[in-house]
Amino acid sequence: MIRVALPFGIGTPEEKRGSYRNALRQAGIEPAETITDLGGVDGLLLAGGTDVDPALYGAGREADTEEPDRVRDGLEGALLDEALVRDLPVLGICRGLQFLNVHLGGTLRQHIDGHKCPKVREVHGIAIAPGSRLEAILGTRVYVVNSRHHQAADRSGTGLAVTATAPDGVVEALELPGRRFVLAVQWHPESRTDGTDAKLFEAFRKALSAGPSAR
Repeated sequence: MIRVALPFGIGTPEEKRGSYRNALRQAGIEPAETITDLGGVDGLLLAGGTDVDPALYGAGREADTEEPDRVRDGLEGALLDEALVRDLPVLGICRGLQFLNVHLGGTLRQHIDGHKCPKVREVHGIAIAPGSRLEAILGTRVYVVNSRHHQAADRSGTGLAVTATAPDGVVEALELPGRRFVLAVQWHPESRTDGTDAKLFEAFRKALSAGPSAR
């Protein structure tokens, strides 16, 4: 059985948890939600949720930024460190992209307009970088995504490549080249697994099952 760590914050609603579970299970991956290390699992999924603590990137908390969940930030930081040391596959979604960026030394824009559209399936297009892992997975350089965030990556973390952007320049995907699989997207593919977004979870499963020598 392929298993992946799926940490959440204490206040994450059951409805949101369920969408990640379902997307993973549809791809043949079993989520492990109550976990403190990556022993016995094959990789890590950093899910959406509350805003990342601005103190982690040397900033003060602005008016639109939520109260930090420092317990979640600490747990995800430890799990991400372990995954990177062991070269385990990592998939980040929404907050997961932002946390990956911050953890690798990047910063965030604490509030942006026009990107928080809950329940809307298609909000805006993105341009995907040629030659990127994301292009190889989705099979296109032009894609339409949903959008449910009010923060965004600003300065990129060490080693990260921006591989998709929205028309207004907002970062929509980050990758860590040279790794077995480290990919993060700003939209929510877990809620659209009836379409092309399912390919992201299928690619994640392939990386999880391929073994540490795969690139």
